[in-house]
Amino acid sequence: MNIAIITARGGSKRIPQKNIKEFYGKPIICYSIEAALKSKCFDTVMVSTDDYKIADIASGAGAEVPFMRSSETSDDYATTTDVIKEVLDNYEKIGRHYDLGCCIYPTAPFVTDSKLNEAMNLLSNSNADSVMPVVAYSFPPQRAVLVKDGVLVQQYPEYYSCRSQDLEPIYHDAGQFYAFNITRFEKTGKIVGDNTVPIIVSDLEVQDIDNYEDWEIAEMKYRLMIK
Repeated sequence: MNIAIITARGGSKRIPQKNIKEFYGKPIICYSIEAALKSKCFDTVMVSTDDYKIADIASGAGAEVPFMRSSETSDDYATTTDVIKEVLDNYEKIGRHYDLGCCIYPTAPFVTDSKLNEAMNLLSNSNADSVMPVVAYSFPPQRAVLVKDGVLVQQYPEYYSCRSQDLEPIYHDAGQFYAFNITRFEKTGKIVGDNTVPIIVSDLEVQDIDNYEDWEIAEMKYRLMIK
């Protein structure tokens, strides 16, 4: 059995109620819920939250909210691992055991059912601990410069004369979801294991949303994507 866990704490400070703020016509968390349901690769699609308003919207969008998040996993110091462990433990108490899981962020409107299907298929048909979407840095990090005593200094001078196309691409977490093998997660405590397979996505489909400017950029990218 497979489970999708959407983590949606209510205490966002930089963008109040960020997880249910309207994004292109509906609460942003609905995109994650709808993608998980549409993928048809999960026996359970649930939302872990400490906020009753988020719970109501999540339930209305078709997700399970069988219990509210505890105070221990609702503060600023709780990790995603803590939340996932609590969810799995609570389901175990009612006799539900899952083999594969997928932690999906609630502010990830670029997550699609096809990406989730790809990730879960990769996880099922390989020896991977986990699968996650990544995106290439738009500018080669090998060309990074530092400011020291008011002067620019090459961080990696050995790459200064290299052509951009000759530099190895470097990727970073797209911040959308993590598909993981639950047995290995329970043994290691790692959602992203040592043997993680990437799904490479384009920069057009990736946007961290930490402030209002990020939100506007995300909506612009979303409009371009759906066209």
